[in-house]
Order: sequence, then C-alpha cells, then structure tokens
Amino acid sequence: MAEAWTPPTELEAFARLDHDRAARRGYPEAVYCEGKTARQVGAIAAAVRSRAAATLFTRASDEHAAAVLAELPDATHDPEARLLVWPPEPPEPSGGRVMVLAAGTSDLPVAREAELTARHLGRPCELVVDVGVAGLHRVLAHLDRLRGARVVVVAAGMDGALPSVVAGLIAAPVVAVPTSVGYGAALGGVAPLLSMLNSCSPGVAVVNIDNGYGAGHLAAQIAAPSSD
Repeated sequence: MAEAWTPPTELEAFARLDHDRAARRGYPEAVYCEGKTARQVGAIAAAVRSRAAATLFTRASDEHAAAVLAELPDATHDPEARLLVWPPEPPEPSGGRVMVLAAGTSDLPVAREAELTARHLGRPCELVVDVGVAGLHRVLAHLDRLRGARVVVVAAGMDGALPSVVAGLIAAPVVAVPTSVGYGAALGGVAPLLSMLNSCSPGVAVVNIDNGYGAGHLAAQIAAPSSD
C-alpha cells in the first residue's frame, strides 16, 4: 500500500539538505547563497544548527550573512571572501600543505575563498598575495615554500599567466582559478580562463571563473592524508 502523502515542510518547499554528504564523501555540504533570498538562507542555517552539520555558506551578501548569523551567531564570517562557516573553528589540520596565491590584490577575494575552504576542509593552508607576473621576482621569492606544498592554488585575472609560470617551477599540481579582474578584453574572466586552459606547463587543473570554493575543495582533496 502506498505511503500517505505528506506536504513538504517550509524548508523542503525550496531546499533538501544533504546531511549525509560528509559521511559519504568526507567533506561537508556547501550552500551557494547567491540567487537565494535571505529568508531561505536563514531557514537553511536553522536546519544546519538543528542537525549540527558542518556547512560552508558561499557567495553570501551582507543580507545573507545577517540571516545566517541570526541562526548561527558564532559562525565564522569573512566578508571579503563572502563566506561563512559553521562550526566556526576549522578541524585539526592534516594532510599536505595547500598554498594559495593571489596574482594581484584585486584577485584576493577569490583567493581568500579558496584558502578558507581548504582550511575548513581540514588542510594546513597558506595565503600569499600580490605575486603576479608583472613582477616575476615576487613569486620567485616564495619558490622554496611553493616547492614544499602538496598543491598550489593560483587565482589570477588579466592575462591569467601566473598558473602556467608556477606549474613550470614546481612538481606539485596547480589548481588555476581565473578571476573576472581585468579591462574589457578580459571579457569578465573568459580571457584568463582560456589562457589557463591553454597552459603550456602540464599539471594545471582549471576551475570556473571566480570559483574559489571549487578550487579550495579540489586542493583539499588532492592534499588529503593518504589512506594507505
């Protein structure tokens, strides 16, 4: 006999949270806030609190952040990265070190999103800023540290050349993040995206434009502790 139909709850009318993702994949769910109302994000935060499920809230506006903090007042909030994380403290770091490079100061919000994502997914993480190819000596000054990383994330706009340069200097894989930084011919990040996809140096994986979360998540997976 078929089960009786029950109407969806207020939350189920617009979202069904994946509470088992951490058990299934080893990493908690992320809530993409952009496109959602503050009320919807607040309801999701309330559900997260009731289940005590670790969650990242990405692309959060000031209104989204206020709604999350109303339900999870101790959540970590980084306005620059537009990211909130609950519980607020990252887990004890394990695995290989993730280095995140921001080519320019304008790329920093995306780089910061990648850094915080990798850190809250349990990896030791280091952020280095303003090391773009216009002053190559700046990235070369960090070469020893780069060569000690398990994976390097590079956020760059304009010509998007930095990931290829870095990949040619180190043995670790590089996760490239094109940013929407640049004048008109950068086409909102399309030009650096194509540059990164056409990298002459092997070992470069490319995520979507401004996708710091995706870059940080991939880096955390690459740098995860060995199960052997």
